[in-house]
Amino acid sequence: MQYTHLGRSGLRVGRLALGTMNFGDVTDAATSFTIMDAAVDAGINLFDTADVYGGPQSPDMEQGYGLSEEVIGRWLAQGGGRRDKIVLGTKLYQPMGLGPNDKYLSAYKIRRAAEDSLRRLQTDHIDLYQMHHIDRSTPWEEIWQAMEQLVREGKITYVGSSNFAGWQIATAQSEARARHFMGLVSEQSLYNLTARTIELEVIPALRHYGAGLIPWSPLGGGLLGGVLKKTASGRRASAQMQQTIERHRPQLEAYEKLCAEIGEQPADVALAWLLNNPVLTSVITGPRTPEQLTAGQKALDVRLSDDVLKRLDEIWPGPGGEAPEAYAW
Repeated sequence: MQYTHLGRSGLRVGRLALGTMNFGDVTDAATSFTIMDAAVDAGINLFDTADVYGGPQSPDMEQGYGLSEEVIGRWLAQGGGRRDKIVLGTKLYQPMGLGPNDKYLSAYKIRRAAEDSLRRLQTDHIDLYQMHHIDRSTPWEEIWQAMEQLVREGKITYVGSSNFAGWQIATAQSEARARHFMGLVSEQSLYNLTARTIELEVIPALRHYGAGLIPWSPLGGGLLGGVLKKTASGRRASAQMQQTIERHRPQLEAYEKLCAEIGEQPADVALAWLLNNPVLTSVITGPRTPEQLTAGQKALDVRLSDDVLKRLDEIWPGPGGEAPEAYAW
């Protein structure tokens, strides 16, 4: 495993992180345990979860489940030094109950969410506590006061964000600096070859403030994992995926052809392209099986030439650079 710093912090994490959204729902506890054991054996130390993970994810979901955290907690409870081998990250924001204060980022919710996550995870501290979304109705002085209290109590160590805009990252950091608080050390964003909007302002903001990028959905929901080859071999795709494939078919054909030319698997190329970005800390992979975990590690050894990077930009063009040059002139 290759390691790097989590943003500007002194903490070192693997370039690949274990995403656990499937644990407790798609992936049963026994298989989840096997995956986590294999991840530790492979040197993967950043484990990412969220209080809401472990059940159906939908915009109209009334409350979360906490099943992923519970599975990780049962794995940690087996002992054997497991807790000291991982950097444990979880998230808060989403509804975890039906009450008016069971969601978002009030100080009331932050305190309760942290305590509930610690209980489910069966640990006394969270290494990376991440805000799953921006809360536009809660002032930053309230959010940072609550986070500072958790740090003082030893219940969390670092704070991260997820799905923030560039200006929201800047605001959060300026407010933290005024309080002499470290603020954000990382940001989880949707980022892959098919979704490059964050190149406009989020990535420049992260670079400026020294926060590490942790992309989620690195394979574009499976689109970049050799989907044409898989469907040609008889694997069935969902109706929604079929529509997406048809919408991007010319690009996918060019992409998979390029991957074949350089002798690499499409999924490995997609991950290697992300790892080539100097702002990036770790890529989250969410294996449903131990075999998928092993397969994802090959990307660490893939080296993309300047010519290949240029051709990938031609197939999957980004927004044209950083703002404002990308659109202003």
